[in-house]
Amino acid sequence: MNLGRLFFLLGLIFLIIGILWSFIGKLPGDITWKKGNVVFHFPIVTSIVVSLILTILFYILGKFR
Repeated sequence: MNLGRLFFLLGLIFLIIGILWSFIGKLPGDITWKKGNVVFHFPIVTSIVVSLILTILFYILGKFR
């Protein structure tokens, strides 16, 4: 695979992840702290959900290998 196609594929993957993240990026249980001009957002529940989905996906893909 040449370098141009690789970068195109990576860009497409990041675009899809970004679109999906906008839908699941603020789940209940995520920690948001606001004080004055500072906003800190720690998506702990979102990270756990994404981790579970990826674990199941890689487990299923590993079974077909």
